[in-house]
Parts: sequence; C-alpha cells; structure tokens
Amino acid sequence: LVRLVESGGGAVTAGGSLRLACAGSGFTYSSTCIGWFRQAPGKEREVVAGIYTGGGDMKYYADSVKGRFTISSDDPKNTVYLQMDSLEPEDTATYYCAAGERLMYYTCTGAVERADLDYWGSGVGVTVSS
Repeated sequence: LVRLVESGGGAVTAGGSLRLACAGSGFTYSSTCIGWFRQAPGKEREVVAGIYTGGGDMKYYADSVKGRFTISSDDPKNTVYLQMDSLEPEDTATYYCAAGERLMYYTCTGAVERADLDYWGSGVGVTVSS
C-alpha cells in the first residue's frame, strides 16, 4: 500500500518558520520525484517545490517561495522536508506532497510543474497570521 503522510503543519505569526515532512512508504523512495503543493481556501492548487531523491541537485521552487523555502530529502528515512522561513499570511494553505515513480531527474521539474505525479498525501494545514 502506497502512503504519503505529511506532518509539521500548524499556526505561526508572520516571519515565523515551520518545517513540513513528507514520509513515504510502499514504493521505491530513492530516485523518485517528490513535489510539494498548496491550496488556499477558494484558490486553485499551486506548486511550491520539487526534488529528485537519491542524490543529485535537482530542486525546483516556485517564484513565490524562492529564498524563503528549502526542500531537502533524507533518503534513509524515506522523508522529504520543506523548511519554510519568513512565512507570510499569503502562505496560509493546506500543503500536500506527491510522488512520481518511473521519472528521471531531468523530467522531474516538468512533472512537478504539471502536478503530474502518481501518489498524493492527504495534506497538512499551515496558518500564518499577521
């Protein structure tokens, strides 16, 4: 059974930080394309960041989070993290992680941008107050 479980969400004030975690199981975690997405109330889902696990330097960030968010992978723990610093009220949303198997590192960016991934978590809430 494939599972992706997000954790680490919560409520912070503007300027604060949170670290989200996405733990995967039931599929080959190394050499996998992992993306973080978010959906605010009344808005469409948008991509946040992406990474290709198993080494290499493929990382993707949406313009809105560049310089504030950092994506990383702990492969032995089958976990991808999203470190979120300098949080703004506009970052308030439900955050989802997703994984794509059978993707190469050079196709991961495109897959993340299109949200064309195989498995999705159920999401975790982030609220940033001003």
